[in-house]
Amino acid sequence: MRKYFIFIFLCIVAAAEAQQPSDLQIERNRVHLKCRHRAPHRGIRRCVEYHLTSSQIPKSFDGFRIAFVTDTHYKSRFNEKTLAVLGSMLRELQPDLILLGGDYQEGCEFVRPLLEEIMSCKPQFGASAVMGNNDFERCTDLIYNEMQATGIRMIENKVDTIAKNGEHIYIVGAHNNFRGKETTPCVANALCDSDFVLMITHTPDYAEDVDISNVDFALAGHTHGGQVTLFGFYAPVVPSHYGQRFVKGLRYTSAGVPILISKGIGTSRANVRLFAPTEIHLLTLHSK
Repeated sequence: MRKYFIFIFLCIVAAAEAQQPSDLQIERNRVHLKCRHRAPHRGIRRCVEYHLTSSQIPKSFDGFRIAFVTDTHYKSRFNEKTLAVLGSMLRELQPDLILLGGDYQEGCEFVRPLLEEIMSCKPQFGASAVMGNNDFERCTDLIYNEMQATGIRMIENKVDTIAKNGEHIYIVGAHNNFRGKETTPCVANALCDSDFVLMITHTPDYAEDVDISNVDFALAGHTHGGQVTLFGFYAPVVPSHYGQRFVKGLRYTSAGVPILISKGIGTSRANVRLFAPTEIHLLTLHSK
């Protein structure tokens, strides 16, 4: 009987840890999505790869690779060894552009080594970033200065124009107020409907609270996938006023805009993760 219960338990664990289908394909809001998982690395469990196909993507950006890294909380459970793994993964992936989603540090002295390791892959189009709630609690000015020193563009409430062969895509950064409902207007509203626009926001709530109708695809973090969950199915604590709705993975706003919520890498408060595996993301753009 005990073996039977152990078998059932292992099946539940396997279901909770199961990867998304290797050929997941979704068409919505002008973007066709295809999801695959790369082999895990020790210390960072997943690199989730999305292929985005859209007629809005210029021909020059066909095959353009974007890495998304968020919620490192360095040092936490994400420590020196895991930082070296992250650097190795990024050098292996060779992204053209890196996007950073905030909550970088658990101490001011850790900011420079973190950013230097992230940028060690030398992306051709550099990196763009927004701030997380942790980053406004301490080290705020230092983070801004270190990003500038390491060539990372801070794009909160700004439009970052990525130009290639005379064509452009746009990265917009949200400025989160972290005080309940988000109210800062999205700068993407000033862009043309025909532009291809990616948005970084630390909190997924921003994508629901604010009009982001000109955004084609949004990226967020903050939730850590719940960090501690019941077999991956339910997170007792989610830092979102939408509860389980935006806890992890690919979701859609009420207006139909796809938003990818990363579980991130580090830990906050308790230095533990349970059925909320660490991950980074790789987006590959394809012109339709």
